[in-house]
Amino acid sequence: MSNDTTKNGLTYADAGVNIDEGEALIDRIKPMAKSTRRPGAEVALGGFGGAFDLKAAGFTDPVLISGTDGVGTKLRIAITSGKLDTVGIDLVAMCVNDVLAQGAEPLFFLDYFATGHLETDKAADVISGIAEGCRQAGCALIGGETAEMPGMYDGDDFDLAGFVVGAAERGQLLPTLDTMTEGDVLIGLPSSGPHSNGYSLIRKVVEVSGLDWSDPAPFATEKTLAEALLEPTRIYVKALIPLIRNNLIKGLAHITGGGITDNTPRMLPNHLGPEIDFNAWARPTVFEWLQETGNIDEAEMRRAFNCGIGMILAVDASHKDAVMDALHKAGEPAYNLGRLVGKND
Repeated sequence: MSNDTTKNGLTYADAGVNIDEGEALIDRIKPMAKSTRRPGAEVALGGFGGAFDLKAAGFTDPVLISGTDGVGTKLRIAITSGKLDTVGIDLVAMCVNDVLAQGAEPLFFLDYFATGHLETDKAADVISGIAEGCRQAGCALIGGETAEMPGMYDGDDFDLAGFVVGAAERGQLLPTLDTMTEGDVLIGLPSSGPHSNGYSLIRKVVEVSGLDWSDPAPFATEKTLAEALLEPTRIYVKALIPLIRNNLIKGLAHITGGGITDNTPRMLPNHLGPEIDFNAWARPTVFEWLQETGNIDEAEMRRAFNCGIGMILAVDASHKDAVMDALHKAGEPAYNLGRLVGKND
């Protein structure tokens, strides 16, 4: 026996997918994408692919560098608190800072937004953050995919993935391992907080603390705990691209999962290691609170979190002052963290 629904014929909406809602979202985000336009990209959403003109972007002999990432369980805090307008910045930051570490200028970005039930307002909040991240990075948001998948995600849950393509002139790829020597200087750029790493441990610490997401943050009482922990990841592109193009940087380490201890060696040749003074900068108070509340060992802190340093530069000692001056003029605080030393075999 057929019920009334099948008599009338099933529709996609009956299965939980609203095509009209998806079309409405595209109309909402077209101005956001347009705001990220840059040389090489004429942003027009709605097609089957996005185009980018490398010649118009000013490259002569480019090597393309691509990257992809997500936001991780930081999304859970955003979903629970309903504050959705900054995780898009995190998404862009995690991708563009990675390709930057290879010496590449981020050129264009695409996102993947998957949810069980598409709500235009919420999705637009997320994508507005993606557009803001792209503006900060100087890359164009040229497309993406919004997937409504009932049965895959429960309630308000959604997930994000980002994809970036950057380019570097053939002679400016990083790291330049053959130029690195003992005595090269390590310079650190500050993070805005945990960025987008360690949030499974952060959520466990919050659970132990007994605090609600809406409570004042013990380390930033003018904000709720959710707002403070959703502070978006810093984007370092505009401060560092001029230094890369002037051949003043030998290597970059984006400090993500694994912290300073695991990420810094990734930009170094096998015979060199980092000698870092962990007292060279003041840790943001969020890390002190996390360590104390969770009784986290110092070695674990240095591997789970960035501890206040989001990017580390390796530069020739003779260029240190010039690099520090350029960073300060760009409005980028910088710390002299240490130097490269030979490894004992």
